Amino acid sequence: MSSKVARQKTLTDSRPGGSRLALRFISGKYQGGEYPLIEGQEIVIGRSSELDMVLVEEMVSRRHARISLKNGVILIEDLGSTNGTFINGEKIQSATLKEGDRILIGTSILKVVALAEPARYEGPDAAAAARASARQYMSRASDEPPRMSGSLEEIPLPDLLQLFGTSRKSGVLLVRAEETEGRIYLQDGTIRYAEIEGSPHMGARKAIYRMLGLRRGIFDLAPPDPREFDEPLDASAQEVLMEGFRQQDELQALKEKLPSLESRLKLPSPLAASLRTLSPEELDSLQLAVSSPSLQAALDASPEPDLDVAQRIEALLSRGYLIPEQG
Repeated sequence: MSSKVARQKTLTDSRPGGSRLALRFISGKYQGGEYPLIEGQEIVIGRSSELDMVLVEEMVSRRHARISLKNGVILIEDLGSTNGTFINGEKIQSATLKEGDRILIGTSILKVVALAEPARYEGPDAAAAARASARQYMSRASDEPPRMSGSLEEIPLPDLLQLFGTSRKSGVLLVRAEETEGRIYLQDGTIRYAEIEGSPHMGARKAIYRMLGLRRGIFDLAPPDPREFDEPLDASAQEVLMEGFRQQDELQALKEKLPSLESRLKLPSPLAASLRTLSPEELDSLQLAVSSPSLQAALDASPEPDLDVAQRIEALLSRGYLIPEQG
């Protein structure tokens, strides 16, 4: 027996009719519902009313996918659907699943989770009880329009962007977290633009790099917005994520060389370093730093990515053009 199969068997009950895992809807119109996985049973998912899991929306095929639990291994197979089945952002024909994996079908995202009360679905009637419980929940949500929304704690923003990029989603991804409200404009999986409410000067790259750092909040995929942008981003999700993570890592390392973000910066008096040696970009950063009430405010005020501004300010500090204000 492979180590992968052995690991998965520990997550399921080996007794016939037992279940320790379920499919939980973490996004979409059925959000919050669960469908327990029963050993030896299969779940056929699709739009047809005769199936085990009925998802009523246009993006779901009549017979879309099949999931089964056999000998402790969860198998998923796409049944030739029009819009595809995706596991953790990757389009699949067939695959094995484990706890924590995310499945995208239509506008629904399901996650393989451990059941809080596995004893409810044991014995010879386990499969019937699981279907009845799931159908009762899903029937209550059947009249709601399809929507894709959820928690960033459940699905982090990088995972969402990868998922939407692979599945070529279009729409406006609304992100709300603490005091931040952002929008990411998607067209066929490509990121057209990004913005943060209340910061019209902020460039699209800076806005999305800022949003990648959000850990808590909610998201909602709204219909597409046809408007054009003066400086569109037009980048793939993979490109944005790779560069965004690089910038976050370098910025975190750079912060150890900088004063605290609450510090105010000023010119030393007398100023010994010559301003003639500074480039126009460095002069702009110098002016931004001394005219801002704090280092954080200087980063906020610039339309450029935080890393670019922080690197220039760190260089100005090290060369004696700037000093932290004491007290």
